Amino acid sequence: MLREEVAKALKVIQDGGIILYPTDTIWGIGCDATNTEAVQKIFALKQRDEAKSMIILLDADHQMERYVNEVPALAYDLIEFAENPLTLVMPGAKGISPALIAADGSIGMRVSKHPFCQQLIQRMRRPLVSTSANISGEPSPKNFGFISEDIINGVDYVVDVDQHNMAENIPSTIMRLDPSGKFEFLRR
Repeated sequence: MLREEVAKALKVIQDGGIILYPTDTIWGIGCDATNTEAVQKIFALKQRDEAKSMIILLDADHQMERYVNEVPALAYDLIEFAENPLTLVMPGAKGISPALIAADGSIGMRVSKHPFCQQLIQRMRRPLVSTSANISGEPSPKNFGFISEDIINGVDYVVDVDQHNMAENIPSTIMRLDPSGKFEFLRR
């Protein structure tokens, strides 16, 4: 079942579509992080200001080096020892759609531990955009049951994994990290 869902989602993403999918935190809307047209579809669906950046998901921490100029050694320790999913915002974004890069040149990245995300990202060989499955300004959905019809009907594919899991999930911790190793929490 997981393999089939990964294959279906991969096809939609390769065709420039956007998907609704489970993550190791809350449900997300995603696409190929190198496809600007697909990224813009997500901004339109969420009615989100394009000045507000979205994060990317990776399947392994060593991939961070592909998408920012410099990864501080501390980043690997933070990921390894974090008790909860951790998104790191780092400067010097590269190799992704310019629409994802914040005005200060940074990008948020998280290594996802969710089996669906890991397999999809491995098959994509690219990062996966991840943004909460809600219209901008509305609360983030705690599980699939909280996602609005507008979002469900607005994506090209709804992944049939974890839809019946009613655990109330929370978004990741977000930490800004600069090359010197200085950091600050943006969301705990």
